[in-house]
Amino acid sequence: MLVADLASQGGPGAPAVIVTAGVHGDEPAAPWALLSLARDGLFDRDFAYRLWPCTNPSGYILKTRESAEGIDINRSYGRGRSSPEARAMLAANRDRKFLLNLDLHEDFEADGFYCYEPKVDDAAFGSAIVQAIDDAGLPVQDLEHGYELGYPPTATHFTLERGRVIPDAEIETTFQRGLPHSIALLRSGAAARSLTFESPLRLAWEDRIAIHRLAVVTALERLRLPVP
Repeated sequence: MLVADLASQGGPGAPAVIVTAGVHGDEPAAPWALLSLARDGLFDRDFAYRLWPCTNPSGYILKTRESAEGIDINRSYGRGRSSPEARAMLAANRDRKFLLNLDLHEDFEADGFYCYEPKVDDAAFGSAIVQAIDDAGLPVQDLEHGYELGYPPTATHFTLERGRVIPDAEIETTFQRGLPHSIALLRSGAAARSLTFESPLRLAWEDRIAIHRLAVVTALERLRLPVP
């Protein structure tokens, strides 16, 4: 499991962003998109970065959602920290604070991009990202209640917009078990804001890469703007 730190032009005290990918081994475009962003110098150098390009390396090799131990790592960051990968990441990120967490995924049911954006204030990162993807001529998912989002059927703590799932962050962070890394960071206060990006697995490889690259770059552009 690789981790890399990118220095910023602002020096050691620059505000930090964490970007993760590959927590599900059957979502292969996300790690390659993250690596290509670093390769092509697309990370805004006013921020410092902690990059985790593949947080489930055994699952990536096996092309499975779970790790080789049969664990869904993205549900192992809650109480008990039930995977070695989760324990390693939480230990490595201990005492770190991030302005923004970005987590890159893929969805085999989707026809277009969408994101999870737990509401922490009135800033709207997701809407800017959806607009950028529209402007690029890439598809955006039309979401309706009933679309499989990984929530229990009784969950009512979120609203839906085109391309955006907007959960109540306070309610989301009260869940005790099966936490994804993005919510664990919010709950601990290690990240001030978190977005999870989903590209559609059924699209061509280059389009899936392009969606993630554009979503990350747009999120960083939005981070530079003041909160309304």
